[in-house]
Amino acid sequence: METASLDLNLLRTFLAVYRSGSFTGAARLLGLSQPTVTTQMRALERQTGRKLFERLPRGVTPTPVADELAARVAAPLDELAAVAGPTPPAGAGAEPVHLAGPAELLCTMVLPALAPLVAEGVRLRVATGLTDPLLDELRAGRHDLVIATTRPRGRTLHAVPLTDEEFVLVAAPVWAERLTDHRRAQDPEGRAPGAQGAFDPAVLQGVPLLTYAEDLPIARRYWRHVFGRRLSRTAAVTVPDLRGVLTAVAAGAGFSVLPRYLCQDLLESGALVALLEPEDPPINTGFLVQRPGVSDNPDVARVRALLLRAARGW
Repeated sequence: METASLDLNLLRTFLAVYRSGSFTGAARLLGLSQPTVTTQMRALERQTGRKLFERLPRGVTPTPVADELAARVAAPLDELAAVAGPTPPAGAGAEPVHLAGPAELLCTMVLPALAPLVAEGVRLRVATGLTDPLLDELRAGRHDLVIATTRPRGRTLHAVPLTDEEFVLVAAPVWAERLTDHRRAQDPEGRAPGAQGAFDPAVLQGVPLLTYAEDLPIARRYWRHVFGRRLSRTAAVTVPDLRGVLTAVAAGAGFSVLPRYLCQDLLESGALVALLEPEDPPINTGFLVQRPGVSDNPDVARVRALLLRAARGW
């Protein structure tokens, strides 16, 4: 495709649409109106003689022609933006870094890790939420970095593995003791508590289940992975924050499946008990995702680099 005669402003707008996944998101990134972005993309399609985007119920998806064009123009346009971008006045601080992700991981691991940067003057604006909406907001330019619990689909977002979280089946000691007594009565071979072969999940039938949401996403995954069966339960308590689930379980309300990083201190103190320690526990990988394009805020790179270093020890 010939790009030498294409309008530079149209190419900038095209790249913003390609990276954000929508005309509305591109408009926010560029400070334009959505109709202006639509008009510019129609003009670019006329110039190229090819269709660049297919409209979806939410946003747009690039055609192969758009993939080819983005591969050719992204690096030169990013370099030009870095050179032509505004230079902050002497003594002026960088803009805040907008970071988003799961509330539990942010509050338990991420913010403590970033404390040294904050002490050095880095400003943070932190948002919490579920991965898919946060990635949509990232494409629209509302965040600089997002910690995602799944790898983003498509090629418009750059994601690198950040940390693996292991899931643990836990209960308070009072429930663990009852279950241990029941398992000893049911297991004449006397296998050790916590051994996978000695644990029949049916013993949990009378124990209240505490979870993050009504569809039991973490517990269902644990049951499939460890027990090879479908979990058929109704939650006794749902709390849209795993820290709330943790405190309720520790108080003796029932059992749950939680990330080990969240409950490790209580496990070590004995306030919680791991009901099972399988050789192959379920693990979920979290990804650090950066907003498309080149940021003119040097603190974004500092936050990203520190998180990647710190996460090695999580």
